[in-house]
Amino acid sequence: MHLTGLDLLFWAASFAGHIVLLSVLCIRHRVRSFPFFTAFIAADILRTIALYVIKHFGTKTTYFYGYWYLAIPDVALQFCVIYELASYIFRPLGVWASDVRRSFIGLGSLCLMIAISLTWLASPHTRLWVQAVIIRGNLFSAALMSELFAGMIALSVTVGLPWKTHVANIAQGLGIYSVIDVLVEAAHSYFGVGRDTRAYNDLSHARIAVYLACTLYWIIMLWREAPYSRKLPAQMHRDLLTLQEKLGYSLQTLRSRSRQ
Repeated sequence: MHLTGLDLLFWAASFAGHIVLLSVLCIRHRVRSFPFFTAFIAADILRTIALYVIKHFGTKTTYFYGYWYLAIPDVALQFCVIYELASYIFRPLGVWASDVRRSFIGLGSLCLMIAISLTWLASPHTRLWVQAVIIRGNLFSAALMSELFAGMIALSVTVGLPWKTHVANIAQGLGIYSVIDVLVEAAHSYFGVGRDTRAYNDLSHARIAVYLACTLYWIIMLWREAPYSRKLPAQMHRDLLTLQEKLGYSLQTLRSRSRQ
């Protein structure tokens, strides 16, 4: 795999951006609030270092398997970040809002089926089977993430649940990148990888440029303090939890009667 000067520039910029973002998370004490997002950024830094070492001292085969093995924890941490953001959005009182957990699980299952279907239908034109595997794998990951973020945002708006500023910033950045990513991977699947790889490389560069913009956005927004939100008194918090439990019980009772 030959890396051009632009490839190396994007690689170095992404690495430097993640270093700065991780520093912001630590200096501004955001790690406790967003441990999975912090782990996601830190893991990407370690992944970049590992792939750089493998690229210079390993073989093409080693790089290929290293790339995919290291992609597994990366995707797993993305799911953890989604759950982390969802827990902030859908647990304004410290517990999951009524019926939201079930809706969120249903949303995830639907997104998984759609992503699998899109990946199955994809038929990229490639010279090597390895290239087809990479394109389909990236399309699956991008489609699933973009659907989950779009669905999570739509669900939060539908049920009228509040957003915390930093939570919204992280979700917006990841959501925008995920949507662009699925468009790029769909284009990769359409154009494929033939002898002329200019279209494939140009699309990849466009995706990286969008991610760098999102990284800069996170650095700026997470450095700033979130608007101060008044904390509920302990008694009011307990009263709201009790009311939520009663509403959940009443809703379940009504559903049971309607089925009879």
